[in-house]
Amino acid sequence: MKLWLFTLTLFSGSLLANEAENNIPGVDPLSSGYLVKLTLGLVGIVLLIFALGWVMKKMQLTQFSQNGLIQIVSAISVGHRDRIALIQVGDEQVLVGLTPGRIHTLHTLKSPVAITAPAVAGTATFSDKFKQVLQQEKRK
Repeated sequence: MKLWLFTLTLFSGSLLANEAENNIPGVDPLSSGYLVKLTLGLVGIVLLIFALGWVMKKMQLTQFSQNGLIQIVSAISVGHRDRIALIQVGDEQVLVGLTPGRIHTLHTLKSPVAITAPAVAGTATFSDKFKQVLQQEKRK
């Protein structure tokens, strides 16, 4: 700890010497302008993190199955926090109701619904979904 403080002290001293030699005005870390810039920068980074999380949730990028054994065939929102999803495990498909606290089996399908490749939620990559979004924007 003492070595770290000693290194920091030496480094700050060399910075002050460089400022004095080159006539570079120093930045007062307690000035209001500097604190406003620092605060806005931090708020901007936090907002960027939340925005990226929201985009990932909207594009369903967090629902990937690592080995592909369980797939979400289709899902629909039926409320603010409630969803109905058709899940495939192997050759069996199950219709489930998803609420924040529970998962209910609504129906087990006797004959599986035919799945087309784009309809499977867990197989599309980020680049595929990004291309789809760009194509939709071009059509508008």
